[in-house]
Amino acid sequence: MTDTYIIISIALGLVILVMAIVAVYQKKLSVVILATGAVSLFASVIYILLAAPDVAMTEAAIGSGLSTVIFFYVLNKIRKNNA
Repeated sequence: MTDTYIIISIALGLVILVMAIVAVYQKKLSVVILATGAVSLFASVIYILLAAPDVAMTEAAIGSGLSTVIFFYVLNKIRKNNA
């Protein structure tokens, strides 16, 4: 692994850490859902850098894509039931 990959991995790790902190401390649920989706998306990029493309594709599809859509669907259902 070259120095460039290490620097990119550290930067992505810091972005993931910031997004995780946002997800924990944010009060607005839509922001929390987007932050968790961003964590999964950046994690999938790190998996690609670590030469694990199958794990990266799964993380991007399920962790970032499907989970985010399901969370927004459920949030929309909850808001409709409470209105």
